[in-house]
Amino acid sequence: MFKHTFFVALSLAIAIGGGTASVWYALQIPDAIGAVSIGEWTAFPDIGTSDADPYSKAKVSREGVLALGRAEGLSFIAARDASGAELRRGCSYTIEGTVPPSRFWTLYAADETMSVIAGPERRAPALQSYEMLRRPDNTVSISVGRHPAPGNWLAVSGGGKMFFVLTLYDTTIASSTGITDAELPHIVKAACDA
Repeated sequence: MFKHTFFVALSLAIAIGGGTASVWYALQIPDAIGAVSIGEWTAFPDIGTSDADPYSKAKVSREGVLALGRAEGLSFIAARDASGAELRRGCSYTIEGTVPPSRFWTLYAADETMSVIAGPERRAPALQSYEMLRRPDNTVSISVGRHPAPGNWLAVSGGGKMFFVLTLYDTTIASSTGITDAELPHIVKAACDA
């Protein structure tokens, strides 16, 4: 009798523990189910739709973010630079290249809880498309770091890991066929503080 009870309890512990661990892992990895990666950037195009998988819905609920529907826009998140290294607040980066066509877009740096990282007091914590200085070929070059830089500068402060969040509003690439053909700006590490 005790032997059967022990095996039932062990089986339940393995099932519940294994299930909990697999869900935790699926919610932690950046390239989870339903993710589309383009260079350093990752998006979840179905996250704000009825087609979203249960893991994506759980991730949205846990993080408390407002998910955009397909017709509203698409958010891309970058956790690494072009060399594959984690983005750190103690380093400065250059984000350069083409931003896909959209009516409006924003870019900000976020911490591990996806809260906006504020820079100096008088600087906006995010950049947006209407204030961008562009090159003649319509590409952008944005400096990100603690130290002021000429041109487009996104200021960050503090230390530790960070993410870049690029949100495109009313964009044509939100369709299921357009996202794979999109070209996003590259993130290049410029220097790091000692």
